[in-house]
Amino acid sequence: MASRAPVASGRFLLGVRKWYYNMCGFNKLGLMRDDTLYEDTDVKEAVRRLPENLFNDRMFRIKRAMDLSMKQQILPKDQWTKFDEDVAYLTPYLQEVIRERKEKEEWTKK
Repeated sequence: MASRAPVASGRFLLGVRKWYYNMCGFNKLGLMRDDTLYEDTDVKEAVRRLPENLFNDRMFRIKRAMDLSMKQQILPKDQWTKFDEDVAYLTPYLQEVIRERKEKEEWTKK
């Protein structure tokens, strides 16, 4: 019995994550999670470092979401971003930018 608890709680947490993802609403506009990050200096630098195709895809999703928002509409359900399709495309670049900034701060301390 004790060995089943972590599996059951893992499936439960996955269900909660999927429910919360759908309740946030950005997926109904075709956005991904990384599209909704607050653009501070680190995020701006990470976006600048994106390959051209990822940058263009991001801009398309954001412009489409702004257009839908102004029209007070959402995408048809078959075009919503699904939980399984939402990849963290910006996260590796953002982690690298943060690591470089912290390293730079360490060097300026010395």
